[in-house]
Amino acid sequence: MARLVGRRALFAVPVLLVVTFGVFAIAAASPFDPVKAYGGTAVLGADQETLDRLRANLGVDEPFVVRWGRWLAGALTGDLGQSAVLRQPVAQVIGERLVWSTLLCAVAFAVAVVAGTLLGVLAARRPGSWTDRTITSLAYVLEAAPVFWIALLAVWLFALQLGVLPAAGLTDTASEQVTAGQVARHLVLPAGVLAVSQLPWFTLYVRQGVADALAEEPVRGARARGLSERTVLLGHALRSGLLPVLTLIGSRVPELITGALLVESVFSWPGIAAATVEAATAVDFPLLAALTTLATAAVLAGNLLADLLYGLIDPRVKLDDM
Repeated sequence: MARLVGRRALFAVPVLLVVTFGVFAIAAASPFDPVKAYGGTAVLGADQETLDRLRANLGVDEPFVVRWGRWLAGALTGDLGQSAVLRQPVAQVIGERLVWSTLLCAVAFAVAVVAGTLLGVLAARRPGSWTDRTITSLAYVLEAAPVFWIALLAVWLFALQLGVLPAAGLTDTASEQVTAGQVARHLVLPAGVLAVSQLPWFTLYVRQGVADALAEEPVRGARARGLSERTVLLGHALRSGLLPVLTLIGSRVPELITGALLVESVFSWPGIAAATVEAATAVDFPLLAALTTLATAAVLAGNLLADLLYGLIDPRVKLDDM
């Protein structure tokens, strides 16, 4: 396991270098002017000399390769630079927002995995039954529904019509401090919507995996030996059927991050979504590179986690061969 982690860490280094280089190259080709984004309306009447001086102060008058090299050298020492659009150090911007984005994604992912597993097992118990058709049909409908549409529908139903949950934010508007109860109450809608957007994939994968496992000879032999249906389903079929789901965990991380950005925007959740949008539109090189590197690292970590879980659960797989 340690050797696998070490190999993946070495592989991640060139990947992150290529990703950050690509961010600076694409940002340099962007039609957005970082000087205008930084100064706003104040630069509309500014003369060219003032604009050039501001461009030099922001460091955007140099070739993108030079800017990338300077940012990379600072990142290696822990200095991610200064966000021009947010007027804060990049490390502070990420530190203030990452905890809330992590909380949202972790809760949503856990709910999606647990609920998807339960629904998939229920559907696979009797293929072709009313329960199976209902669950799979609902999964296909949710799979085709855009996450922002689900979010707006949830706000309309639970916040506006029923009034049982807050529509946006992290705490109540009248509150002066953040409490766990308020955070949990405000987390229900965004985490629920994000979980629903990921739920179909896990449900369909578990359903197919368990249904295939129930038709295998070892599981049929367990039934022939007189084992209870619960033991056969949970002890044999589910364990075998969950193996394909483990590979799905790593592949769903990019979709989870994208969905989280949309959900955070709809529910005004104080995560990294707003910072990502502002960094992209304002061509904020240091912040954009840091956020992209963070997202890439999350994807690589998800793939590593899936491989580790696969190797631990399936004794036939050797971690040294991965």
